[in-house]
Amino acid sequence: MKNQRDLIHPRDEIMQTMDRIYRYRMTTTSGGNLSVREENGDVWISPARVDKGSLTRSDIVCVRSDGQIEGLHRPSSEYPFHRAIYDARPDVRAIVHAHPVALVAFSICRMVPDTRLFHQAHFVCGQPGFAPYALPGSQALGASIARAFAASCDSVILENHGVVVGGTSLSHAFQRFEAFEFAGKTVIKARQLGEVHYLSDEQLVKAQQRKADLQTFEPGVASTVERELRRQLVSFVRRGCRQRLLISTEGSFSARVDAHSFLITPSQRDRESLEIEDFVLIRDDLAELGKKPSRATLAHQAIYRQHPQINAIVFAHPVNATAFSITHTAFDVRTIPESYIFLRDVQRVPYGVQYETEGQIARCISPSNPAAILENDGVLVTGSSVLDAFDRLEVLESTAEAVINARALGPVAPMPEAVIDELKIAFPG
Repeated sequence: MKNQRDLIHPRDEIMQTMDRIYRYRMTTTSGGNLSVREENGDVWISPARVDKGSLTRSDIVCVRSDGQIEGLHRPSSEYPFHRAIYDARPDVRAIVHAHPVALVAFSICRMVPDTRLFHQAHFVCGQPGFAPYALPGSQALGASIARAFAASCDSVILENHGVVVGGTSLSHAFQRFEAFEFAGKTVIKARQLGEVHYLSDEQLVKAQQRKADLQTFEPGVASTVERELRRQLVSFVRRGCRQRLLISTEGSFSARVDAHSFLITPSQRDRESLEIEDFVLIRDDLAELGKKPSRATLAHQAIYRQHPQINAIVFAHPVNATAFSITHTAFDVRTIPESYIFLRDVQRVPYGVQYETEGQIARCISPSNPAAILENDGVLVTGSSVLDAFDRLEVLESTAEAVINARALGPVAPMPEAVIDELKIAFPG
């Protein structure tokens, strides 16, 4: 089936992607550039010296295959390295270059993030690499970056500069860029907690091979309950992406429709762009015809079957909470009353439990312990409703960030047992 993104004009695709990058604060008004190469060799690229926060489709420049330039502005001054990458890698059809703060931090330390933090980041980012410094806009910089791409690198740190990522489409390049920056942020946060634990080849393969191969069924008319839940899931998944609790390639969100069915995010779809019809209805052991449910479907299903009081589930990778998941530092939520009331005692789940087909993950969560840290795989949060689960996810990430920040100030002083006992009595849950 033809990808829907193929129907979007390169002008609009570049404009929309740059808006998203700027909105996520992964570039500045003057920094960064995007390009798309067409099959005929034409390259569409963002312009030089135009505000990235207010880019319009008419600002996008086309450099024809014969070198002729069409547009209102000059092409980005970094066009030479875009062309050098395209020449070195015929499979690359789009490029993202920007200066997101975490990857810039790596660039000025001459380091490359290890993406083996968790399986999705590792497989989405492709092969990471490093390109030595050269003057911005110069042929030397183009040659330096092209060498890294020619060596099969896909996400390349530029020494004292930023990052360049290539993909088979602009959406693919953006997903790699976003996941690479997320990995960089997570490493930086985690190193404030302790030693970072990375996954082995065997662990990476175990995660990548999990499937949700269900027989299909054709549902009838949707109930008003299902329609309302689809609306809520769209709203909260989109909000989660914009608040950086979710990213486009990672995480799953579901909601119980009735005793036999639930809705869940689809597999391998950009989370922020999901619409109500994209969510997949699961009924007993069947999946809605024509849709591919999240690979985490069986884990969601096991939790719903074991816990009738749970009506919504989120697997997510918010940066601060995920930093705890990739270290062995205990996550103590006894920080402020809200954190303990909403989260109780957050358990740590050994790596891979959520991938087991027997549904062992359901024993790691309950209405009285609604959240868990998943070793090298982010967090699991549940709730009595979509709003309740999302609220807990926010509280979990805010608590994790507060604890990490507090460690820079001095020893963390959790609330004493007497206060916890008082909270348990006043807020029994």
